[in-house]
Amino acid sequence: MAGKTSRPRTVAGRTRIAIGTDLRFMKRFLLSGALALMAAVITAGCGYSARSSLDAKYRTIYIPAFQNASSEYDLQAALTTAVIRKFTADGRLRVTGPGEADLVLEGTIRSYSLRGLTYDRNDEVTQFLCAITAQVRLKEQDTGQIIWEDSDMAGETTLYTRAPGLGADRLRGNAQYFLPTVRSFATDAENRAATEAIEQLASDIFYRTIEPF
Repeated sequence: MAGKTSRPRTVAGRTRIAIGTDLRFMKRFLLSGALALMAAVITAGCGYSARSSLDAKYRTIYIPAFQNASSEYDLQAALTTAVIRKFTADGRLRVTGPGEADLVLEGTIRSYSLRGLTYDRNDEVTQFLCAITAQVRLKEQDTGQIIWEDSDMAGETTLYTRAPGLGADRLRGNAQYFLPTVRSFATDAENRAATEAIEQLASDIFYRTIEPF
């Protein structure tokens, strides 16, 4: 039985193969491009940028000691230290003296509160909310123009009486640095809670200044 003779590949066959190869290449190219574009959009949306939306003409900032209008002492020094540390660690605005600064960031602690959130069967508090509020404003040094002002900024954290020291679940920005320690309260747990509330408030002040818009 004679073996089958293979037919020579035609020009049309070669053309179909070439077209198929080109289509597969084009699909891979388009898929790669779409994935790259998606990654860029996600990255931009998450705000992964070292840039600030603050006007580039501002390079230095003066942060005088915060005032304290609350009924508790030893809060203003810790808040001032925490705010200065945020800007020093970030570096986009250099902290300097009053005569050299483009901007002045000033504020007053308005209140400190500790109130019960949850209770046990004996009506004893098992979880407190520690809150510190402040009035803060940022202004130009030369003109006195107010860039932003907020009369009710707040830092909050929870204090568990059954597990002292458990605290803020939304600390932001430079949290790896040493936290200022408040020592004006009777218990270490409340001192830690006040410290975490101050850290959160300092972070909010920092981000409000760097990203005002």
